[in-house]
Amino acid sequence: MLYYSWILTFHVVSFMSWMAMLFYLPRLFVYHVEHAEKKEFVEVVKIQEYKIYKYIGLPAMWATILSGLMMLWINPALFETGFWLYAKLFVAAILVAYSFSLEYFRKGLENLTCKKNGKFFRAYNEVPTLLSILIVAYVVVKAFSLLFTLLMIGLFGFIGYMIMKPTR
Repeated sequence: MLYYSWILTFHVVSFMSWMAMLFYLPRLFVYHVEHAEKKEFVEVVKIQEYKIYKYIGLPAMWATILSGLMMLWINPALFETGFWLYAKLFVAAILVAYSFSLEYFRKGLENLTCKKNGKFFRAYNEVPTLLSILIVAYVVVKAFSLLFTLLMIGLFGFIGYMIMKPTR
């Protein structure tokens, strides 16, 4: 337990760095697809997409995962603190899958095989916000609330609908 607070600090900072990539990379995808006709601009965006994923996001994700596992190893009593931890781990697993999906889209945009539009990426950009709200709420409150979880999912579903609905 001597190093637990230091590992927790590293975990939080790693999570913040990972989230920075998760928030920004889909926004770069929006610029990429909405300005596809500007070849020089797209080439710069491709470099940014690559670097933010490979040099910031991926290492920060692994640092978050490893420091989280270290905290669980050092303090296994966390598993006895309630369902909130399992909910957090489940949502974190979804966040990992989301992170890997961004690499899938990045490669598709790089190879000109991705057919998603700017609206899709604007809506997709809301996913890490929802997941991070759930993770932080579970950790801070140290409880799982089905009502809170469903309300957040409903709110972000509405936001996604508003983004994706056709404009006149």
